[in-house]
Amino acid sequence: MSETRRSPMPLSETRSPMPLLFRRHSSGEIRNLASLSSSLLPAFGTVMGESSVRLKRFLIAPYDRRYRLWQAFLVVLVVYSAWSSPFELAFSKASTGALLPVDLVVDTFFAIDIILTFFVAYLDKSTYLLVEDHKKIAFRYLTHLWFPMDVASTLPFQAIYRVVTGKTSRAQVFGFLNLLRLWRLRRVSKFFSRLEKDTRFSYFWTRYFKLICVTLFAVHSAGCFYYWMATRYHNSESTWMGANIPGFKSRSVWLGYTYSMYWSIVTLSTVGYGDLHAVNIEEKIFTIFYMLFNIGLTAYLIGNMTNLIVHTAVRTFVMRDAINEILRYAKKNRLPEGLREQMLAHLTLKFKTAELQQEQVLEDLPKAIRSSILQQLFRTTLENSHLFKGVSDDFIVQLVSEIKAEYFPPKVDIVIQNEIPTDFYIIVSGAVDVVTYKNGMEQFLSKLGSQQMFGEIGVIFNIPQPFTVRTKRLSQVVRISHHHFKQLVQPLHEDGKIIHTNFIQHLKGLKKEELAEMPLVSEFLDDLISEEVSMNEAGAQNQQENEISPTTSSLSKTPPTRVIIHGYQPDHKPKSGGNAGKLIHLPDSVENLLSIAESKFGRRGTTIVMADGSQVEDLAALREDDHLYIF
Repeated sequence: MSETRRSPMPLSETRSPMPLLFRRHSSGEIRNLASLSSSLLPAFGTVMGESSVRLKRFLIAPYDRRYRLWQAFLVVLVVYSAWSSPFELAFSKASTGALLPVDLVVDTFFAIDIILTFFVAYLDKSTYLLVEDHKKIAFRYLTHLWFPMDVASTLPFQAIYRVVTGKTSRAQVFGFLNLLRLWRLRRVSKFFSRLEKDTRFSYFWTRYFKLICVTLFAVHSAGCFYYWMATRYHNSESTWMGANIPGFKSRSVWLGYTYSMYWSIVTLSTVGYGDLHAVNIEEKIFTIFYMLFNIGLTAYLIGNMTNLIVHTAVRTFVMRDAINEILRYAKKNRLPEGLREQMLAHLTLKFKTAELQQEQVLEDLPKAIRSSILQQLFRTTLENSHLFKGVSDDFIVQLVSEIKAEYFPPKVDIVIQNEIPTDFYIIVSGAVDVVTYKNGMEQFLSKLGSQQMFGEIGVIFNIPQPFTVRTKRLSQVVRISHHHFKQLVQPLHEDGKIIHTNFIQHLKGLKKEELAEMPLVSEFLDDLISEEVSMNEAGAQNQQENEISPTTSSLSKTPPTRVIIHGYQPDHKPKSGGNAGKLIHLPDSVENLLSIAESKFGRRGTTIVMADGSQVEDLAALREDDHLYIF
């Protein structure tokens, strides 16, 4: 690879690793970031896809696809080394016979890897940037324990001795030097750690295979070491092998290995047939420590397997406990059967759709990523709902970040008539029925489907929900909080106008049966029409924006402030109900407020006071639901 242009800043020594994930011309493409080691995480703020950024010449990225394949190939050779090292200690004939050429070839590959390590960029733990400087890479490798141990575990001591002296030796020292190759097992540990984090592979089977490998290595090492103790004892007949096979040293290597594995497995499994047992004191001491080790190994295996099995059934246990809790609660409080079935249906759906619940999936992600995902999933639904048609992109982006997605099973009440309005909903999929109750009888009003909205009338008018909304089938909805909605609309004046217009058009399109259930809405529409006519007759055409009803003017600037007006003095409340209070949207001037009061009560007042008798001079000082007395 050719060296790229450098900026004046000292960037030649460090590179952010993430852009290199996409260098197709040299390292291939990393398709699964989960397979990366945790030590290779990119720095915060790294820009992905900068394919023009390259490493210096003669350098290898640690996540390069070809380098990863090389590391996987070395893991296979490590498995051979883990088997051959204890085996050659116990059976020295094999170390100078057929296994010697194989050992030399394997050592050659690891010698090549030592050379390659001087050209592999590493990640600086303080900056999380790749270090490209050759001197720093070499200094880091030479000053760590890795280099001397890699060299010691790679040198073919027996072959060197044979070249120097011209003789073949089976001295025990070479068997112990060969055990240095077990240093390579750290590669297997890192390999399994990476596989366990790679979502392309089953965690259960990866962990299960790792436990099998640990067990086989323990059995193999113990059996070989136990056989080695028998070969070096001064009286071969007074050993566990000599007592069963006289002259075992001259017998076949594989016969001795078979006996060793048989003893090791029987001891590990605590079966203890008694046919092979310790004879001398050294063997008995070794057996004691091996059995103590087996206790810990068995506990490790049982603990891991139990954890793997229980992990797969945790959700089932939690679901059963939750269902039992609901049944006990319903029985204790004598809840009706229909309500009990709704509770169970909702709980069952919650567990069945756990993988679809956005909250659980998104809660640990950064807000920017959550917002992008929610826009991808729900932006079209929001834009096509009647309330938000034509609003700006800024409003949609902010609103999408605040929505909550939920699933509801069939025949479950999402909104209950006369409940306090805190949220309104948009249907993503499924269908709902809008019903009302008259004299204890349920009456069907309408059916709503995808991209339609419900609950917004109660929220905007700040009145109890006028209808009950019940699912017809499995439905997904997004929930929008009244509090968040009000905060979003307040600074966006133009969007407030659009939303107000859309809302008025929606109200005008409601069925007569629905309007009949909402007297306040019907009165609001009548007043809106009369106020528009009154304003037009006043001839204020030069202020067209202010000619809209006080409610409209208020909504276009800020969320409307609602007040209750009365046509009498605070301490002179009439006995008849004909002059009851009226809920209106606060206009932008005192003159308009007096005009509205005149249209409501049939006479024009001149004074506006609060319930405590204080006179109102500035309408901006009024708050939501204040009572005003005009006389």
